[in-house]
Amino acid sequence: MSECKLDHSHDDVKQKYESQAEHLPQEMRPLFEQFFAKEHTQDILNDVFHLLKKYDLASKDDQVERNNRLYMVLNNV
Repeated sequence: MSECKLDHSHDDVKQKYESQAEHLPQEMRPLFEQFFAKEHTQDILNDVFHLLKKYDLASKDDQVERNNRLYMVLNNV
């Protein structure tokens, strides 16, 4: 993924999640609900935003890698 210089807000991340939710594993939903109930650092918000960005267009291998990274973040915040 390319490096982005923009900082993404909590709302930006939530909107991106909502636009990609149907493409994500079902078991991730409760983790995202917990994620959005808390405050997070800018780095975490940016990372999650970019893992979600164009998720639906990513190859299956890329989606697996993104899922692994999302699980790592969502389970540790």
